[in-house]
Amino acid sequence: MISINTSENKKVYFASDQHLGAPTAAASFPREKKFVAWLDEIKKDAAAIFLVGDLFDFWFEYETVVPKGFVRTLGKLAEIRDAGIPIYFFVGNHDLWMNDYFEKELNIPVYHKPQEFIIDTKKFFIGHGDGLGPDDKGFKRMKKVFTFPLFKWMFKWLHPDLGVKLGHYMSVKNKAISGDEDAKYLGDEKEWLVIYSKYKLTQQHYDYFVFGHRHLPLEITLSQNSKYINLGDWINYFTYGEFAKDSFQLKKY
Repeated sequence: MISINTSENKKVYFASDQHLGAPTAAASFPREKKFVAWLDEIKKDAAAIFLVGDLFDFWFEYETVVPKGFVRTLGKLAEIRDAGIPIYFFVGNHDLWMNDYFEKELNIPVYHKPQEFIIDTKKFFIGHGDGLGPDDKGFKRMKKVFTFPLFKWMFKWLHPDLGVKLGHYMSVKNKAISGDEDAKYLGDEKEWLVIYSKYKLTQQHYDYFVFGHRHLPLEITLSQNSKYINLGDWINYFTYGEFAKDSFQLKKY
C-alpha cells in the first residue's frame, strides 16, 4: 500500500475518461488542449495526480511503436514528473493494452487493477471500475477476449497502420466514449460500482472509493464515514476530483 502525505496548501487530483483521439483526432484536439491546460494549472499545488483510466480512446504498444499523437499530453505529463510530482496511471477498458511505455518514458507507474492508497489519514480504493460488481456483463465478456494472450499476440502482428486504425474503429464503434447507458444514473440499488463498494466495506473500511468508467460525476454516501466517487469524464462534464485537508470534492473545469 502506497502512502502519500501532503504538505500545507498541497492537493491531490484525480481525473478519468478523457478518451483522447475519439471520435477523431481533430474532434478531440480541443478537449486535449483543455485537459493539458488543467494539468498546467494544477501542477502549481499538486502533491500527486491520479489518472484513473481511458486517457486514450485506443492504445496499443507494439515492441517499438506506440499510437501517433497526444504529444501535448505526453509532454505535459513528462514536465510534471520531471518536476518531482508523482503521477499514478490506471488503465481503463480502452487503454488496457498499455504495458511499460509510461513507466520507461515518463516514470509513471501503470496499474491494471484497483489499488489501495493512504492519503494523509484517509484510506482510498482507486481503480477505473470496469468489470467490477455484479453488472457490466458485456464488458466482462469483452475483456476476456481482449486480454487473452493469444489474441494480443495475433493483434501485434498486424502492421501498426492497420492495427491502430482497426482498434480505433472498434473503440468508437463500441460507443464507449459516451454511450447512452453511461449518461443515466441507475439509482443506488442498481449502480454496480456502488454495490461493489458496499461489498468491499463488509471486508474492511475505506474512506473513499474513487472510480471512472461510468462517465457520470457521482458522489454517494455509503456509510457515515465512507463515500463512493465517480469522476465523470472530459467529454461532456470536464469534472475532476480534488482532495485536500481531509475533504474530497468533485469540481468542474
